[in-house]
Amino acid sequence: MTDLLDSLRRIVGSDHVLTADRGSELDGYLLDWRRRWHGRALAVVRPGSTAEVAAVVRACAEAGTPIVAQGGNTGLVGGGVPDASGRQVLMSLKRLNRVRAIDAANLAITAEAGCVLQSVQEAAAGAGLLFPLSLAAEGSCTLGGNLATNAGGTQVLRWGNARELCLGLEVVTAEGEVWEGLTGLRKDNTGYDLRDLFVGSEGTLGIITAATMKLAPMPAATMTALAACGSLAACVELLNLARARLGSGLTGFEVMGRFALDLVARHFPQLPQPLPQAPWTVLLEHSDTEGEAQARARFEALLGAAMEVEIVADAVVAESLAQSKALWHLRESIPLAQSEEGLNIKHDISLPVSAIPEFVAHTDALLLARFPGARLVNFGHLGDGNLHYNLQCPEGGDSRRFLADNEHEVNRIVFDALAPFGGSFSAEHGIGALKRDELAARKSPVALALMRKVKSAFDPKGLLNPGRVL
Repeated sequence: MTDLLDSLRRIVGSDHVLTADRGSELDGYLLDWRRRWHGRALAVVRPGSTAEVAAVVRACAEAGTPIVAQGGNTGLVGGGVPDASGRQVLMSLKRLNRVRAIDAANLAITAEAGCVLQSVQEAAAGAGLLFPLSLAAEGSCTLGGNLATNAGGTQVLRWGNARELCLGLEVVTAEGEVWEGLTGLRKDNTGYDLRDLFVGSEGTLGIITAATMKLAPMPAATMTALAACGSLAACVELLNLARARLGSGLTGFEVMGRFALDLVARHFPQLPQPLPQAPWTVLLEHSDTEGEAQARARFEALLGAAMEVEIVADAVVAESLAQSKALWHLRESIPLAQSEEGLNIKHDISLPVSAIPEFVAHTDALLLARFPGARLVNFGHLGDGNLHYNLQCPEGGDSRRFLADNEHEVNRIVFDALAPFGGSFSAEHGIGALKRDELAARKSPVALALMRKVKSAFDPKGLLNPGRVL
């Protein structure tokens, strides 16, 4: 492997090839965000251009060395860190961090894979435009990782996942060739859509180095509100009413169970919670093209109508940008509060919105019957049918032991319960290493066979992110 390391140093420079002698400097690359996977790498390589990415891939392919591509290392399914063998090269794309172009007339931005999502948002805003992909990790996750996992987030209801926002890609193939697909076209029916194969493939088919993404006009006003509901069914009724009243102006609809917000109050008591406790709390966002007065009038009329028919028990509308950010901060603090409470069993599931109340009632009962005292942390993107349906150990219990002893059975109960409701066990986090065996067990044999054929065609030597997805 000395020859390969020497080749990598010649390609990217010695300062950008990190090996075991660099000690703790490697930990940020080798330990995943959830601290569940701590891998070993032959080297961490940090190319600074697409040409360097391609040269690194060619050198590794010649040596038969697997590559794991990594963006911001914020993934939740163990897909962006190497395994424990010490044979894999981890390729960090953080140095590919340029915004290459903004085409305002075409409502498009071209940026490299290592651009932090927040930086892409800010570049678009600097041109008076909106890049609507938004998620809690946007200050550290990267555009390439967002595309590799087909990230969702809080704006999917209006704008769709990362896939729907992507116009074109630049990708380094498993052979080290560069596919130049950075088109800004909305219509291009010239054969198979290669873009859609790479988006969501988690680095197993190619390495995304840049993308052209859709932009939108900046809304004239954005309003945020919290609404208290007595049941999850009432939350769905509120969603239907909001769709009817606001149409495409409804850009966010998040739901939070009582215990989820209780955890936030326990671990972040400095965060104000302006509504009394309720079984369920909804965070709504409305974006308007006509201005703040129009947006506020529509929003308040919606909430008034919902309270009149007793869908909503109480509500508060943010009076300023600072208040709006504070309401969103409540929602985004739930995963952090869970981490402070201890290890937990996480689920990223999706269902038809109409099925969510019955699924939650049914599955809550199954879990509590099997694990008395367990605490259910339910929250997520109700507007697009994506729930983060999590289980915390009983109060005062050993969270690490509870996870180790019960994760498999909890998963089985939840995933088995999804099937009759037409749900999916992975909505926006991906498969990675965590859910690979579930995919093999629960996806149809025909679908799996087609996926394996695609993998074999794009990566015949199996060197790109091996052991993930398939």
